Amino acid sequence: MTIRIFHASSPEAVVLLAAAIDAGCFTEPDHRILLLSRSGPAPEAVADVSTSAGFERLRTRFDEVLSWNDAIAPFHPDGWSPRADDAPLWERHFRRAWGLGEEELELVVGSPHAGPARALTQVFAGTPMDVYAEGPGGYGPTGEKIPPLTGTRVRRLLHPDLVPGVRPLLLGEYGVEPRTVPAEAVTKVIAELADVEGELPDVEEPALLLGQALAEAGLITANEEAGLRREMVRGAAALGHTRLVYAPDPYAPWESPAELLAEADRRGVELTVLDGPLPVPADVLLHRLRPALVVGCTSAALFGAARFHGLPVATVGTGLLLERLTPYENAERIPATLADAVLPALRDAGAVAEQKPFGGAKLDGLLVAVAFAMRPKVRPDLRTAAERYLSAHLDSHTWRYFKRRRLASLALPGVVPARLAFLRSSPALRRVARRARALRGGRR
Repeated sequence: MTIRIFHASSPEAVVLLAAAIDAGCFTEPDHRILLLSRSGPAPEAVADVSTSAGFERLRTRFDEVLSWNDAIAPFHPDGWSPRADDAPLWERHFRRAWGLGEEELELVVGSPHAGPARALTQVFAGTPMDVYAEGPGGYGPTGEKIPPLTGTRVRRLLHPDLVPGVRPLLLGEYGVEPRTVPAEAVTKVIAELADVEGELPDVEEPALLLGQALAEAGLITANEEAGLRREMVRGAAALGHTRLVYAPDPYAPWESPAELLAEADRRGVELTVLDGPLPVPADVLLHRLRPALVVGCTSAALFGAARFHGLPVATVGTGLLLERLTPYENAERIPATLADAVLPALRDAGAVAEQKPFGGAKLDGLLVAVAFAMRPKVRPDLRTAAERYLSAHLDSHTWRYFKRRRLASLALPGVVPARLAFLRSSPALRRVARRARALRGGRR
C-alpha cells in the first residue's frame, strides 16, 4: 500500500491540492493524509485551517486529517526540524502515531527549504515527493540551498498559472519540471465552495480591499500598514466606488477597524468589515461577492482575481515594500516585484480602467535578474542571463527592483563603469573581492 501525505498551512493550499487531485495530477494511492499546520509567531492563536468555511467539502478528497502542531508539540512548527541523528527516531515515532506501519510513503509539500516541509523531508528521508507553490513566490528562487538528497527526490513543481507565460524558478537548480494545475480545476473547486455556510455582506459590486499581515511578518511597520489600508479606502473612493468591503487577513491578530471606518466616513463611502466566525478563503470571497475592483498589495488573491475570475485589480504599497524589504533575499521580494511590474497601481486611474493583460516571456528576464541577485549561491547558473538583462534594461523604472550595494557586491552591471565591465567576468578578481570583504568584516 502507498500512503501519500499532503501538507498544507492555509485554505488556499488545500484548494490547490484539491484541484490537483481532481485534475488527475496524482496517481490513486491507497490512502491520502492531509497534514495541517498553523504557523506565525503565536501559532496557538491562529485559526486552524480545518475551521475555514467549506473545509468539510475539501476534506472529502482525503482519507484522514492530522495536525502537525499537535504531533510536534511543544516545538514551534516554523522553526523545528530534527537533528540528523534523531531523524530515524522521529520517523518511527510518526509511523507509529499516525498508523503508517511500514508502508511506502510519498510527500506533497510546499517549498522544502523551510518550516514543516523541511522537517518532513528530513524525517522521511528517501521518500519521493512533489512540491507545490500556491502563490507568486513560486516564480522566485529556492529560499536557500537544500541538500542534494532532498532536491533530487522532487519530481514535479505543481502551481496555478497565476502569471501566464512565466516559468517558475523554484527548485530549478535541480531541474524540477513545473506542472500547471489547470485553471478549470481550480475554478471548479472554488465554485464548489461558493455556497458554504458563513454569511457575507449583501453588497452589490463592492470594491474588495484585501488585508495582508505585512507588519506581523516584520516587512513594514504597523503604522505603515495602517497607512496602506487607509490608502486603499482613499484610492477606491477616488475611483468612484461608494461601497467598500474590507477583508482582514483571517490568520493575523485582530485589529480594531475604527480608524478605517473613520477614513471611509471622511470620504463619504460605505465600508463593511468582514468579521465572521469562520475564515473564508479569498477565492470564495471573489466568487460570491463579484467585486467591481479588488485592491491589495502582494496577495496571491490579486493575481487569482484577474487570472481565474476576470476581475479588475489594483495594488497599493508595492513601492514601499520593495524599498523596505530586508535582507534583499526576503521571500516576499518576488511577489512584490511581480505585483509592481504587472498589476496597475491604485493611484493610476487610467491603468486601473484599462486593465492590460499581464504575463509573457518578457517578465522572465526581470525575474531571472532579481532571482540571481537574491540567491547567487543557489542559482549561479543565472548570472549570464542576469548580466544580459541588467545591461539592456536597467533604467529609472527598473532600478526599483534592485539595490546598488547588492549589484556592486555581485559585480553586476549598473554600478561598474562600462570601461571596466570586463572585470566582472574574472573569477579570480571576484575571489579577491570576496576575500577583501571578509577581511574587512573580520577587522570590524
